[in-house]
Amino acid sequence: RGDLADPVPGRMYDLVLSNPPYVPSPLGPPPRRGNARAWDAGHDGRAVVDRICDAAPYLLHRGGVLLMVHSDLTGTEATLRHLSGGGLKAEVSDTASVPFGPVLRSRLPWLRGRGLLDEHTDEEKLVVIRAEQP
Repeated sequence: RGDLADPVPGRMYDLVLSNPPYVPSPLGPPPRRGNARAWDAGHDGRAVVDRICDAAPYLLHRGGVLLMVHSDLTGTEATLRHLSGGGLKAEVSDTASVPFGPVLRSRLPWLRGRGLLDEHTDEEKLVVIRAEQP
């Protein structure tokens, strides 16, 4: 058990896989305990994603790859810019649209009120981000 934002000193990897919490939450900072820790990721959904983006350049060997999945609600372009700003070659390697699960369904009014979803959207777009250390 560990925290990706605090890499093991001196350790680098060829491959890092991540499915972090990424659901925007009206409750503010991510919870420290409980089941919601698995999905709540702060007001913009980026609390954990940004920490992974910060750590990734220090975790990967030359040619090493990070594969991270998150919802497009979290800001795909922001993730690509963040990783590229850290010197990584970043791109969307895959996408999938899936029906909203129970957490997003429970937040639809809030997400629509923030302009993150329109009234006609009934599924979530997931993205797989691939970032490589050149």
